[in-house]
Amino acid sequence: MSLKRQYGQFITSGAQLLLLAFAMHFHNPKAWLWCLALMAIISLFAWLSALYRFRTIKDTPTSRIATAAQGYVELIGKGKNLDGTPVISTLSYLPCLWYRYKVEQKNAKNEWVTHSSGESDSPFLLCEDNATCIVDPSGAEIITTNKDEWTKGEFRYTEWKLLNIDTIYAIGEFKTFGGSTDTRQTSDEIKAVLAEWKQNMPDLLARFDLDKNGTLDMQEWALARSAARREAEKRVVQARAEPDTNYLVRPDNGRLFLISNLPPDKLARRFALWSWAQLIILFGSLGGMGWVLK
Repeated sequence: MSLKRQYGQFITSGAQLLLLAFAMHFHNPKAWLWCLALMAIISLFAWLSALYRFRTIKDTPTSRIATAAQGYVELIGKGKNLDGTPVISTLSYLPCLWYRYKVEQKNAKNEWVTHSSGESDSPFLLCEDNATCIVDPSGAEIITTNKDEWTKGEFRYTEWKLLNIDTIYAIGEFKTFGGSTDTRQTSDEIKAVLAEWKQNMPDLLARFDLDKNGTLDMQEWALARSAARREAEKRVVQARAEPDTNYLVRPDNGRLFLISNLPPDKLARRFALWSWAQLIILFGSLGGMGWVLK
């Protein structure tokens, strides 16, 4: 699982603490120099990552599901299970929209080592008034305040969830499929119908080979094309009458795909504070390197 999806800020802060402990353990200028340099590099990337998230959340206006434009959008609504069927979490067996879990086992050194982990990928609904959008969480960075942790024997269990009572914030690629977005042309559909009919030549001949000579002449082909046009027009009308279905998915261009039960102002504040913290660590590390080199 990628760094981005594993709450990169917590991992990087842990790495920085380990580097600091490593330098203090060896306590020589070369070790301090290397550790401080690595801390500066980690902080630089963490600062850029947090700043990018802060700017994206702050600069993307909230859209309404019913009127959202196709493309990159920010949505807020109530989370609901798709088709009313809840997702059941692996550890606590509770109904939810989404979950992630981790099971850790204590080793001989009294350290917690990951034994197993995973997360759900079932889509769920985001609802706003009478409009709905299907959210596919695959590939999303998910931040939730619903976290449960307990220990039993030598195992520690941790589970994060999004619940169907949560107000969900989501930013990603908005796509609509259905009648209003159907762009098929009757001429193209005629070709598709004829190609489909040609896959079953005995049936095609039975319908349009009027003289029963085993082939279709020009007049018979004209009859077939006329029938194909009627069928194509019928299919186009049916397709354009289909109700629209909205989806929010991971953007193809690598832009932020974030889902959370925190409101956007709190998310932005969290990333702003994290970016400042990383900036302080960055300049502190650079200052420490200068002190070591004296």
